[in-house]
Amino acid sequence: MKKIGFLSFGHWASSPHSQVRTAADGLLQSIDLAVAAEELGADGAYFRVHHFARQLGSPFPLLAAVGARTRRIEIGTAVIDMRYENPMYMAEDAGAADIIAGGRLQLGISRGSPEQVIDGWRYFGYAPRDGETAADMARRHAEVFLEVLGGQGFAQPHPRPMFPNPPGLLRLEPHSEGLRERIWWGSSSNATSRWAAKLGMNLQSSTLKDDETGEPLHVQQRRQIEAYRQAWKEAGHRREPRVSVSRSIFALVDDRDRAYFGGDARSQDQVGYIDANTRAIFGRSYAAEPDVLVAQLAADEAIAAADTLLLTVPNQLGVDYNAHVIESILKFVAPELGWR
Repeated sequence: MKKIGFLSFGHWASSPHSQVRTAADGLLQSIDLAVAAEELGADGAYFRVHHFARQLGSPFPLLAAVGARTRRIEIGTAVIDMRYENPMYMAEDAGAADIIAGGRLQLGISRGSPEQVIDGWRYFGYAPRDGETAADMARRHAEVFLEVLGGQGFAQPHPRPMFPNPPGLLRLEPHSEGLRERIWWGSSSNATSRWAAKLGMNLQSSTLKDDETGEPLHVQQRRQIEAYRQAWKEAGHRREPRVSVSRSIFALVDDRDRAYFGGDARSQDQVGYIDANTRAIFGRSYAAEPDVLVAQLAADEAIAAADTLLLTVPNQLGVDYNAHVIESILKFVAPELGWR
C-alpha cells in the first residue's frame, strides 16, 4: 500500500491556452482540485511555494481553505522556503491551519530552490548571519520552527497582562498537538536527509536531486532514502518516519492524454546546474499506456522505497483534466502495482 497525492505548483498565466489565468483562478481551482482528489480516493493535496512568481506564494490561507472544504485528505506543502520565513509567525499560521483541518497538515519545508529574483529573502527582511550561507539561515529558521511547535512555554508573561495567563512561561497559540511530527524536510542531498532524520522530520525528495554519484535519479534517491532511514534509526526516534518522492506520471488512456503527453514517452533523466556550483539530476517524466507504465514504475527503486508518491500535475490544464490524470493513476496503475 502506498499513499498517493498530487503536487501542484499553482501556476497562472494570461495565455489563452491556460485554464488558470489569474491568481483567483489559481487559488480557487487548487481548492476545487483538492476536493475532487478526495472524492476520487487520493490521499494528499500538496502545493509548491514560490515567491515573486505567478504561483502559490502564501500557503496558509490556501491550506486552511482546503482544510475547511475537505474531511479526509492530507494537506501539505512541498516545499515552503525557510529562507523567507519568520518561524514564530509561521508556527501560529501552521497551528491555526492544522486546527481548521482537524490535524491533517503535512508541512514540507526546505532551504528552497533558485528563485525568480536575486536573494529574494532579503526583501522579506532576512539575511544570513556572519559566517552563514543562505542555506544555513534556512536550517536555523527550521530549527526554531520545530522547537516552538513542540508547545513548550518560553516567553516571560507580563506582570499585568491584558487577559489572564496560564501559569508559567507562555507558548505561541494556537498550538496544534501532533503537528511537530508532521513536518517534512525537502532534501536534495544525502547529507541534508541525514540532518533531517536527526531532527525527527519526515523526508521529501523531489524530481530534482544533487547529482552525487552519476547514477539514474531513482537509484540516487533510493540511496538517499536508505541513508535517511539509517540516520533515523541511529537518532533513536520512537515513531516510524515517512518518505515521499515526486514524479510526473501520465497514463495515456484517451486522445487528450496522447495529445498533451504522448511526446514524453521517451523522456530521460537530465543533468544540469541549478547554480554555479551545484550539479543536479532532473528526473524523467513517465507517460505511457497503463500496462507499460506499470512495468516502468515497478522498476523505479525510489518509488518502491517510499511510502508516499506525489504526482506533479499540470494545473494550467484545469481542474477537470487534472482530476482525470489523478483518477487514471488510481484506477489503472496503482492497483496493478499493489499500491491500492
